[in-house]
Amino acid sequence: MSPHLSLSTAAAVLLIAACAPAAQDGQPDDAQTVTEQSTEQTAEQTAGTAAPSEQTNPLLAAWDTPLGAPPFGEIEPAHFIPAFEAAMASHNAEIEAIASNDAAPTFQNTLLAMETSGADLGRIRRVFGNLTSSASNDELRAIQREMSPRLAAHTAAINLNEDLFARVDALFQQREALNLTAQQQRLLETTHQDFVRAGAQLEGEDRARFAEIRSRLAGLYTQFSQNEQGDREAWTLALDAEDLEGLPGYVVSAAAGAAADRDMDGHVVTLARSSVEPFLQTSPDRALREEAWRAWMSRGDNDNANNNHDTIREILALRLEQANLLGYETFAHYRTGGTMAGTPEAAIGLMEQVWWPARDRALEEQADIEARIAAAGLDHEVMPWDWRYYTEQVRAERYDLDPSEVKAYLQLDNMIEAQFYVAERLFGVRFTERFDIPTYHPDVRVWEMTGADGEVAGLFYGDYFARPGKRGGAWMSSFRVQDGVNGDIPIIVNNCNYNKPAEGEPALLSFTDASTLFHEFGHALHGLLSDTEFPSLAGTSVDRDFVEFPAQIYEHWLEQPEVLERFALHHESGEPMPMELLERVLEAQTFNEGFATVEFLNSGFVDMAYHLNTNPGEIDIATFEQDVLASRDNLEAIPMRHRSPHFLHTFAGEGYSSGYYSYLWAGVLDNDGFAAFEEAGNIFDPELAQKLLDSVFSAGDSIPAMDAYVGFRGREPEVEALLRNRGFIEAEG
Repeated sequence: MSPHLSLSTAAAVLLIAACAPAAQDGQPDDAQTVTEQSTEQTAEQTAGTAAPSEQTNPLLAAWDTPLGAPPFGEIEPAHFIPAFEAAMASHNAEIEAIASNDAAPTFQNTLLAMETSGADLGRIRRVFGNLTSSASNDELRAIQREMSPRLAAHTAAINLNEDLFARVDALFQQREALNLTAQQQRLLETTHQDFVRAGAQLEGEDRARFAEIRSRLAGLYTQFSQNEQGDREAWTLALDAEDLEGLPGYVVSAAAGAAADRDMDGHVVTLARSSVEPFLQTSPDRALREEAWRAWMSRGDNDNANNNHDTIREILALRLEQANLLGYETFAHYRTGGTMAGTPEAAIGLMEQVWWPARDRALEEQADIEARIAAAGLDHEVMPWDWRYYTEQVRAERYDLDPSEVKAYLQLDNMIEAQFYVAERLFGVRFTERFDIPTYHPDVRVWEMTGADGEVAGLFYGDYFARPGKRGGAWMSSFRVQDGVNGDIPIIVNNCNYNKPAEGEPALLSFTDASTLFHEFGHALHGLLSDTEFPSLAGTSVDRDFVEFPAQIYEHWLEQPEVLERFALHHESGEPMPMELLERVLEAQTFNEGFATVEFLNSGFVDMAYHLNTNPGEIDIATFEQDVLASRDNLEAIPMRHRSPHFLHTFAGEGYSSGYYSYLWAGVLDNDGFAAFEEAGNIFDPELAQKLLDSVFSAGDSIPAMDAYVGFRGREPEVEALLRNRGFIEAEG
């Protein structure tokens, strides 16, 4: 469910691949309308196509569009490689001019010059990264495989430019005497740190080897992601008429839509989370549930060309070597060294603190399921493909909740309006839909954001439906970051993977879907409300274990009666959700939280264990997973949320590698942070909202993460609110 970090031009530092996925859990699929060809044909045709000139290549020309939005109607896959090559050459020339400047280094001729360099490359990378995530096809995937290592090599060459780093280092050593502003000082400190963490102090063979590792890893991340997508999109489960019996209407409708999307007749289940998970929750056919669950868990783990085992081992070995070159014991120590947690031990300590209460709750939940199985006259043990099905029965019985009844009140359009309403109440911004902005797919919608002064302050794209070609999950990314140097407003996009309804029907969401919508919009606001001097410090360019805080705290407003009463309206009658139903929905929010937390922590522990391992080349993937889970007496019926061969957070890029725990870390922050509004007795308390805006949503990385949190909350966070809100400890009083 978690964003691509903003790519400012100076922060070529540490960007690894052109489109390494990140962010929040969600659902899958998408396709750009480009003719699909074989990879071999595409590569040959791309190589043989005359390179578009700068005048004819829209990626290199000025974007004469409203508010400078990307001109998607003009962009073709053949434009990318020539554009990348031209932009890299231009960027290299700019960097060389900075590095070879005979004048003594100053903030202006070094840091500011770096900050304004590579503008074309930055915008091309953002467009390409978004298309390969949201609208991919064979042609774009072939370009991605070619360009990922080349772009990584380009970045590494800048990071390892001795003359460039010497200028940055000279400024850093005399920083106290430079009379810099607070944000200039912060930019100097973070840029110097990024250079050091990217190998700038390495010498000789170590420098060359480090660059080789970066390039190879970029290719492996692309390979891992494309392998997962290959397995996910290749599998379908055809449902006969008898298989549809007992399924609710929204699942049957989604299965018909999934078949139509693939030019198939009838009904199919796919490995998009939005397809397979509702099927697992509602299908009475245990054999079909097992078949679907095993396919879902086996993405990247099959005996075919998409198997990711060797890819994982090589990624881990190269990451360890990279960390060792930089003087770190393991990659986990390297990665957490640049986060709020600071050490692997601190991150593991937080997970351990939550693990045992969560496991105890999960055991209670399992006992409820066992009782349901026994009541049905069955004698099998609870297996992973049983959990969701029987949990929904327990939920329905305990809270008298019918998922179809709840969905009827959660229209996507209304929930979009709800997320805008909360932003207006908290931060004084307004969103107005635009119909003149080019988009990359007909489903994509665009809104302008205006500030309290009525001036346009950002563009927001919403891409909400699953399609073939769209990667799994839900995430925020950017087409342009807020730039205080040039005065550029941000252009932000949210991607989700909801089932697209039939023509003329409303898109109805589960409460979890609606929470995901609010989560990603929290990320979007983090980018849209950014107000920093420099693009490298803007928006979501913050510590990985802080970046989820704005998204996760925003989810809390969805759960407030004041919001639901206004926007949870029946899609047919327009009547608000009855208060007694609303109360049952809110009561049920901590239901099955043991399962959800254990499932998450299983992936978090395995992620950290991989990157603490000092002999990754010998790892047997399945055995390693099982050993880690067994070490904490895990429940057999609750596996990892993301098994290793399709763990995109960890192996399709570095955003969440050794950092999947970040969602839990941010969970401590968001629960403790929202408690401030509860204590104030007003979920829109103006003073608290202003502090949240000033210290978090607009501050970017202009101040350290803990200072940002304390600036909002007035103190450091405490874990009790998370344990209480998940139902693991009793509320006081």
